[in-house]
Amino acid sequence: MIQDKIEELIKPSIESMGYELWGTEYLAQGRHSLLRVYIDKEDGIGISDCEKVSHQISALLDVEDPISGNYSLEVSSPGIPRPMFSKWQYERYINSPVQIKLFKPVDSKRKFAGIIVAVNDNILVLDVDGVKQDFIFSNIAKANLTGE
Repeated sequence: MIQDKIEELIKPSIESMGYELWGTEYLAQGRHSLLRVYIDKEDGIGISDCEKVSHQISALLDVEDPISGNYSLEVSSPGIPRPMFSKWQYERYINSPVQIKLFKPVDSKRKFAGIIVAVNDNILVLDVDGVKQDFIFSNIAKANLTGE
């Protein structure tokens, strides 16, 4: 997947600047494609942080050229509702509320909201209205932390 390649390429540079790479989104839309890079740090992200990282990784992406064609680069804080990309992020936010959207329905539903109870191997366990429910990570199309 192109996002994995991009993350592998830019992560060392972002970390060397004192930031954490939270995740990336690549929206291929012909001549108007968008690469969105989410960064974080303990005391939060400001506009100047986004500008510094954008300048640094823009040069790196120009040299390595992992995306064919034109695209816009956007560097942002994950904010709230914080998008979730990786298993470690769910682990960090156990006992926090999250909304997920699935690729394939479970019990005839594709959208669920609940509290993160556990993360086991390839399974996310949520408390959905008092009932523990398992979701396979590969079936999660999108997830957002809804409050901290």
